[in-house]
Amino acid sequence: MFLIVIGVNYKTAPVEIREKFSFHEKALKAALKHLKSHDSINGCVILSTCNRTEIYVTSLDAKQGLAHVRQFLAERLGNEAREMDDYIYVHTLHECVRHLFRVAAGLDSMILGEAQILGQVRAAYQIARECGTTNSVLNTVFQQAIFVGKRVRTETRINRSAVSISYAVVELGKQIFGDLHGKSVLIVGAGKMSALSAKHLTSNGVTNILVSNRSFDKAIILAEQFKGKAVRFDDLTMYMGNVDVVISCTAASHYIIKFEDVDKVLSKRPEHQLFLFDIAVPRNIDPKVSDIPHVELYDIDDLQNVVDKNLEKRRKEAVKANKIVEEEITNFFHWLNTRFVVPVIMALKRRGEMIEHTELEEAFNKLGELSEHERKVISTLAHTIVNQLLREPIINLKRYALTNHGHLYTETLRNLFNLEIEESKSKVAEAELKKGNVK
Repeated sequence: MFLIVIGVNYKTAPVEIREKFSFHEKALKAALKHLKSHDSINGCVILSTCNRTEIYVTSLDAKQGLAHVRQFLAERLGNEAREMDDYIYVHTLHECVRHLFRVAAGLDSMILGEAQILGQVRAAYQIARECGTTNSVLNTVFQQAIFVGKRVRTETRINRSAVSISYAVVELGKQIFGDLHGKSVLIVGAGKMSALSAKHLTSNGVTNILVSNRSFDKAIILAEQFKGKAVRFDDLTMYMGNVDVVISCTAASHYIIKFEDVDKVLSKRPEHQLFLFDIAVPRNIDPKVSDIPHVELYDIDDLQNVVDKNLEKRRKEAVKANKIVEEEITNFFHWLNTRFVVPVIMALKRRGEMIEHTELEEAFNKLGELSEHERKVISTLAHTIVNQLLREPIINLKRYALTNHGHLYTETLRNLFNLEIEESKSKVAEAELKKGNVK
């Protein structure tokens, strides 16, 4: 059984190419069933996110399985299929498992250590199971990938530090206040960065959010998303006097929060601290406001410094995460290879016993009357010859089973001897081995 992944991601293809490979849930289910219907595909899972689309398959014939997936993608892309090879990557066997484990652990993400991808891997697997397109190998490798993702996030701090500007605002806010619950925030601007800031703030306990924007309608829309209140841009200064934090991110080419505005606000509440985050370029807040007592101003460079430090922390944690991934790859392949070797060894022994029995019967018929002692000597000789012939292949096969390509040796032996594997015995062997080798 060969494991194969064909995919595109943010490193190999721009968004205009990735979107051509993407699958919405309805199309995803149809695609899974279509792929599984081909004789060369034993099972399949499709992982489709904004940053990647990956098709995982198992096949008894790697060449045919790979060719079918490529044909499937070519049909989907139509006239643009000729460009496919410029963007896709292919991993098989050991590298396929390593890739999936790294994806689930957040080590292959645009944002190192992101948490969202683990849920996306789980969802992709669940959809494939519901569609009936997985098999025991895919079930195990995806369950193990999910386990690896959880283990990495439990045993390392790879996703604990802010690595986006919008979340760095929250992290600095926590450092300042200790706890954001009960704090009031005024967000100036209603674009993507403002929305992300509002999202992170509310998820960290902020319940009092005001939104101001030159377009009052846009302010209303953003405020409603987070159960906040929209305020008119002309009233900005008035509301600034009632909040703990101001976050500004607009497309204005000049300062919209000026020294005199902040000075006026603070003169009415001289002992109250005001924290301002200017995450716009060009800057929205006059840097001179930092000279006003009880005012703290952070611009995008200050926030970027936080992000850079945290990225470095994540890179250090990624070293630990990679060790976990490699450990779990070894565990998985030990299970996978021994899963195949046990039923093949059993089938090889059965083949030897069948040959021994057939040839002995023929020899005894030709020899005629024989004493019990003579029959026993001949039977022992035949049994010893068969056992001696099979002894080295079986010993070596067990040894190769613990290597990265153990199941390739198993498949080769199976094909050379044209062995038939009894499914029931294969499942029994798998269950016994799985208990000890897969968490």
